[in-house]
Amino acid sequence: MHGLLRAPALASLALMASTVAHALTPAIIYDQGGKFDKGFNESAFVGAEKFRAESKISFLEAMATHENNAENQIRNMIQKGADHIILIGFTFSDAVAKTSKEFPKVRFTLVDSVVEGPNVQSIVFKEHEGSYLVGMAAAYGSKTSKLGFITAMDIPMLQAFGCGYAQGAKQVRGNIEVFTSTIGTTGEAFSNPPKAALLAKKQIEKGADVVYAAAGASGLGTLRVARDTNTFAIGVDSNQNWMLPGRVLTSMVKRIDTAVYQALTSSSKGSWKPGILKLGLKEGGVDWSLDTYNASLISPATKAAVEQARKNIIEGKTRVVDFREGNSCPVALTPM
Repeated sequence: MHGLLRAPALASLALMASTVAHALTPAIIYDQGGKFDKGFNESAFVGAEKFRAESKISFLEAMATHENNAENQIRNMIQKGADHIILIGFTFSDAVAKTSKEFPKVRFTLVDSVVEGPNVQSIVFKEHEGSYLVGMAAAYGSKTSKLGFITAMDIPMLQAFGCGYAQGAKQVRGNIEVFTSTIGTTGEAFSNPPKAALLAKKQIEKGADVVYAAAGASGLGTLRVARDTNTFAIGVDSNQNWMLPGRVLTSMVKRIDTAVYQALTSSSKGSWKPGILKLGLKEGGVDWSLDTYNASLISPATKAAVEQARKNIIEGKTRVVDFREGNSCPVALTPM
């Protein structure tokens, strides 16, 4: 009699144990660009929202108002019960390196930088591949053979955008010139649209008629300048074609949403693993965007050429040099 009652009880306990093992209280901490930056951070939010809609698991949220307060935000999330913290941006690297050691039972997913640890997953992107494609589109769309590139900070990860952009442009037009300007030296450079707009204006005065900004929310300033000067901008991180139809030539899409969604999903299913994930064209991590908002700006010949280049990169027939791998950029950019 007792044996017959014990089996269901044990099965119930096993089910409960399995549920507890995969229980999840996730948190997302956005960088200084803010949750609704229409790019990097907002893409992360979109991925988290998709996960919440499917799993019915809510997530905590916070924003680092300054690089120095990143640790405090992480500790606050842990105090609130977070057991998987997703951090959006390389500026969290030092904070993750420190707190991941202090809280070994908490899972950390760091987007856009690498920190090694048994409880840290680092997700990085092959931005140079997506930038190569929008560089080609820019060269085809330029009438002056002069392009602009604006970066938030002078760091390898952002330089990879510019190097890939220049390689794609040079592939189309050998005599093209690419101007480059930098906004600042701290994370605040990602939330300074007026400075980005000022730099874009200077590049346009030099003849650039397409400007690409790898600068988070600051890049919104370049879009406004494109509208005011009747030139073109290139969106970044998320598809920003819709923001200024006719003035955004294309966007370099960086699928932060997919990365966040997959990290949360794997965590909820118990399959999350530490280590490094690199996402490029082949993995669906980056791409260029073509839709109803910019279709009239991209000729059939341009579309065919960019799509062929995309295929060649995926198949390994075309190699885009990654500035971060110790290589010098094969194409010189003109500093301003």
